[in-house]
Amino acid sequence: MKRFNKSVLKKSLLAIALTSCSSAWAASTAITNATIYTATEQGVLENATVVFEDGKITAINPNTVNADNRFDAKGKILTPGFIGSMNQLGLVEVGAVSRSRDAGFKKADITFDPSLAFNPKSSLIPYARKGGITRDVIVPSGGDSIFAGLASVVDLSGEFNSVQTSKVAVLVNLGSESKGSRAHTLKQLIDKLEGQQKKLVKAKSAKKADEKDPPKEEKILTALLKGEKPLIIRASRAQELLQLIKLKKQFSLNLIIADAGDAVAVKAQLAQAKVPVIISAMDNLPGSFDSLNASLENAGILEKAGVTVGLTISGDSSHNLYQLRFDAGNAVSNGMSKSGAVKAVSANIANMFGINAGEIAVGKAADLSLWSADPFELSSNVQTLWIGGEKVTTDSRQDKLRERYMKKSDMPKAYSK
Repeated sequence: MKRFNKSVLKKSLLAIALTSCSSAWAASTAITNATIYTATEQGVLENATVVFEDGKITAINPNTVNADNRFDAKGKILTPGFIGSMNQLGLVEVGAVSRSRDAGFKKADITFDPSLAFNPKSSLIPYARKGGITRDVIVPSGGDSIFAGLASVVDLSGEFNSVQTSKVAVLVNLGSESKGSRAHTLKQLIDKLEGQQKKLVKAKSAKKADEKDPPKEEKILTALLKGEKPLIIRASRAQELLQLIKLKKQFSLNLIIADAGDAVAVKAQLAQAKVPVIISAMDNLPGSFDSLNASLENAGILEKAGVTVGLTISGDSSHNLYQLRFDAGNAVSNGMSKSGAVKAVSANIANMFGINAGEIAVGKAADLSLWSADPFELSSNVQTLWIGGEKVTTDSRQDKLRERYMKKSDMPKAYSK
């Protein structure tokens, strides 16, 4: 009898705990009196209200605010959480330490999925959150194959289930080579696509469907040919970009061009072909003969030409992702519209990779950042950050080090530092 009572008690406590968790998850929150940069056609809304529940935005400026929790923004700026891309966040900790690098290896091919090694506890992630980054598109660094591998979408919650969508896109590195020719690399890509295209035609015309499960490489190539999976190609020379536009038309690819140093030279063709680009707003000098048109004005020029622009960080983008908002600010100071810059670090990246975030709109993930002032200004900072409706901290390792070394102690330095 005594044992039975203990069992009943445990079940009762578990039921109470589950009920409690469910209530917390179902609680709705309203952020009121905010200046909202929606990153949608609605533009900027003054003294506005956003309501979210169960991780999704459920209302904007409702006639009546019914929410379990109310948060008065007091006129501060609310933006969608920014989205990083084209980096190895969580796949590298210290670039100079090989054992902390998991983004690539020599035999990497089209099936290589580095998200299997993604570390949500990386010290770089809280630091990126301080820049208002809530999600990221991580990419492999690759190996000997023309295919560097598969990109994935992660959130920056720091939780162990942070990989939201793995294998979301395929990355190919083109451009100049120290050995060989870019012509050969491009032909390899064309041959792969043509080969798979022929297999699909043959399979379709066969009287009896081939019940054999195709290899992983063929499945991925088929997804590219059906436009179900974006193909990201790193390339910069203008003539190369024109070749890629032909490739998109020939194979009906969902093409994204990254780097794109000379994109402004072929901006009309990119806009007409609806090819989005992911560039750095800070590339102001030619890094090679492939990017002779590098300029701080490129983001604004491409935007005005009708090209969908996403912004990323050049160089060590894993460790410097925090700076994305400053790059966006520089794009604005060099001709890009402010709404365009907000979209370039949120909605545009989300749309390229099919992420249900990056906009403050009903149905989108409640990834929100409340700023002390203009998010693109150096002096502003994130005051509150939500990822999927959950409030997350912006404290980083750097903050802890500052507190540690600024703290006064009577102990000798060796004990207190």
